[in-house]
Amino acid sequence: MGAMENVNNREDRIPAEAREILQSMASQWDDVVDSKALQVIPLKGAMTNEVFQIKWPSRTGELSHKVLVRIYGEGVEVFFDRDNEIRTFEHMSKNGQGPRLLGRFPNGRIEEFIHARTLSACDLRDPDISALIASKLKEFHELDMPGPKVVTLWDRLRNWLSTAKRLSTPEEVNSFQLDSIEKEIPLLEKELSGPHQRIGFCHNDLQYGNIMLEEESKSITIIDYEYASYNAVAFDIANHFCEMAADYHTDTPHILDYSKYPGSEERQRFVRLYLSSSGNQPTESEVEQLVQDVENYTLASHLFWGLWGIISEHVNEIDFDYMEYARQRFQQYWISRPKLLGSVGSPPDVVTDVKYGMHRVAV
Repeated sequence: MGAMENVNNREDRIPAEAREILQSMASQWDDVVDSKALQVIPLKGAMTNEVFQIKWPSRTGELSHKVLVRIYGEGVEVFFDRDNEIRTFEHMSKNGQGPRLLGRFPNGRIEEFIHARTLSACDLRDPDISALIASKLKEFHELDMPGPKVVTLWDRLRNWLSTAKRLSTPEEVNSFQLDSIEKEIPLLEKELSGPHQRIGFCHNDLQYGNIMLEEESKSITIIDYEYASYNAVAFDIANHFCEMAADYHTDTPHILDYSKYPGSEERQRFVRLYLSSSGNQPTESEVEQLVQDVENYTLASHLFWGLWGIISEHVNEIDFDYMEYARQRFQQYWISRPKLLGSVGSPPDVVTDVKYGMHRVAV
């Protein structure tokens, strides 16, 4: 996840194995004055890994060479298979879809530093930038990636729910009504799946920090593939729309503002641009169908990141209020569910939990 500079030299945070690789790389660059004089700049906004920009002083007096060091978060292997993520990264790199892999060490890797700017929260609502994202996302979804081309969402939700219940206290299980969530997952799978669904290689975490823009060429690069897998493309677009409620570079990065969720015209515009980016003009019924599928998949997105928040609270030491974030995602699920699914599955009543200040299922 990406990235605002927090200008502090934090060389102590870089493992010795990584420093050795960095020094070896820099020693091969003629304009670097001292390969050991690396400057370490933490990049704010990451919630799964620690990410650092590395610079060296050059003979011209400028800091020319830059690379990125990614230190894997503790315990986050519960969310994804790190070996699969590395294979995805390498495949993407070889196909020109992201940064090059420059080196690996036991708990992280060194990547090419992309000379483009990471998007900010407000960029997602910019019509011109949004059009670029829609086109790039269609290209991403059409990638032919190694491995089975099967939907992973529902098994992942079941696995995450099991982990969340195992890690949580009985009070947390009750407060977040994880037993009720367990009943919702198969219901959503039944209602949202179908032969008309478009399946593609999805990023599954398309928030603004994972999108970079090269201003001159207006080219978009999608980065960070930890959660990437084959899924319904509607889920990926739904995730992207939900991320418009977030700004991870504020004093309260966990707070979501759903008044910023895109309106109907904006959603239709994005979907139409997405479908037409490959050269074929979609019919109105195709646009309407995908727009509705995306709306329905926002429910899966809320469960996905709600469970992620609960698990992260127990395994991740990054300074972020994961539980409050999870609370908001689950609250939005129960608020949106009646409108999107009606009475399917006889949804339980929702009451207010005084202690946690959240809407929850009545017991």
